[in-house]
Amino acid sequence: MTDAPDPLDPDALAPLSWAGVDDVVIVGGGLAGLFTALKLAPRPVTIVTAAPLGDGASSAWAQGGIAAAVGLGDSAESHAADTVAAGAGIVDEAIARLMTSEAPARIADLLAYGVPFDRDLEGKLQLSREAAHSERRIVRVNGDLAGRAIMGALVAAVRRTPSIRVLEGLVAEELVTEGRFVVGVMARPAGAAKPVRIIGRAVVLASGGVGHLYSVTTNPIEARGGGLAMAAEAGATLADLEFVQFHPTAIAVGRDPAPLATEALRGEGAILVDRAGHRIMEGVHDDLDLAPRDIVARAVFEAVRNGGAFLDARDKVGERFPVRFPTVYAACMSAGVDPVTQPIPVAPAAHYHMGGVLVDANGRSSLDGLWVCGETASTGAHGANRLASNSLLEAVVFGARIAEDILGLLPAPPAAARVARSRAASPATLADGAAVAELRRTMADHVGVVRNAVGLGRAVETFAHVRRAAKDADTRNMATAALLIAVAAERRRESRGGHFRSDAPDAVPALAHRSLLTLDEALERAETPLAKAAS
Repeated sequence: MTDAPDPLDPDALAPLSWAGVDDVVIVGGGLAGLFTALKLAPRPVTIVTAAPLGDGASSAWAQGGIAAAVGLGDSAESHAADTVAAGAGIVDEAIARLMTSEAPARIADLLAYGVPFDRDLEGKLQLSREAAHSERRIVRVNGDLAGRAIMGALVAAVRRTPSIRVLEGLVAEELVTEGRFVVGVMARPAGAAKPVRIIGRAVVLASGGVGHLYSVTTNPIEARGGGLAMAAEAGATLADLEFVQFHPTAIAVGRDPAPLATEALRGEGAILVDRAGHRIMEGVHDDLDLAPRDIVARAVFEAVRNGGAFLDARDKVGERFPVRFPTVYAACMSAGVDPVTQPIPVAPAAHYHMGGVLVDANGRSSLDGLWVCGETASTGAHGANRLASNSLLEAVVFGARIAEDILGLLPAPPAAARVARSRAASPATLADGAAVAELRRTMADHVGVVRNAVGLGRAVETFAHVRRAAKDADTRNMATAALLIAVAAERRRESRGGHFRSDAPDAVPALAHRSLLTLDEALERAETPLAKAAS
């Protein structure tokens, strides 16, 4: 195998490929991408990631844990039923059952890769409960360190796997296609004037979500919809884009991204209160603070508008806070809030995208040669509102299925000596800061927790303008992703799960199905005058 060109001279790389001819190219260094790469071993894999491996991935920030029916008395059927119930009528039930039935095997995989899940005194996995789960089935690490611990173990496993090549500091900009077949990706090294063409036998998009399209989010800057936009530009069918989950308890201390107060705190008994100390969820839902996230997020949103919302853990967690939830404790203390003695100020923040590139049970998109997993994909498992801690589960279940599918289609070639090359560089800076700031404000104001036709129409116009005027690929991709989400939200004239419209606050039974969209359809809407589109 030919060695990759010297990554210290990126401008010399434009006409070349950094991947071997037999490589599977994976875009993204989060949980979905790394797990897929490990499951593909010993087939040659090239991972392309904007941030240094393990950084810039929402997976590493996950606090609650990973859901799996591994406890006594629990079952995959019960887990699937909870998933369907939380998804507000549009979960693909067959996919939900598939995901929950394969969960225990994926937990076993993670343990084999060295993830130090919490155990009780008998050595059994220690389980906790989160909102809308009927059983204690959340597998965690040291309270709120699951994401970091899982990513740390997988990064180490990837580093010691000789069949995996890691290319860091490259921002993916565009898929390389031949007709309807995806054959690679164009990616720009930090500081380079020209992108690099990376060609492979198969391409897996695992590039994360869309949270950083919003001005208030818990997601890292890399989660700005690049994979969604690239797939759309190549002609892929997209699904359920209107369904964005807003975490109800981001710590409201003015940081970007906002630190997260894990849902596990409410599982331990912490309560949401308004500025006067009254319980926010009283009279809103029978499950009070453990109601589905969309319901809690809207209640917190209203409380914030009316003076403020707070998460009070003083009674149920109290002095145990520093040990039980060290990540949240550190975030609070650094902002001058002591959660042992003070309620934590909170607000809803863009957290997870239920929509994405439409895929089947094996992660195949509508484009030949392109598989998609993790938050970039729409498997149908989450419906309109993801069940807590199902995101990490979906990533590993479908990462494994993609690997199995690709290996069945493309048997591994003879082993060859490989030179692992990487460049630990920061991703390229967004070129058009003003346009990006306008886009993020517009998403928060008009495509956020509460939406309406007028605001969505304005958002569509704004994003179409930003897209046309964009002078760099990154800004254009952000505008494309934002436009797609806004058009999908405008099309769904009802409220369901994470999509709430104040001008259509009720669910419409006839709309209890998944939504599909292509970029051509979104662009056609963007060219339609607002008054005509609203009629």
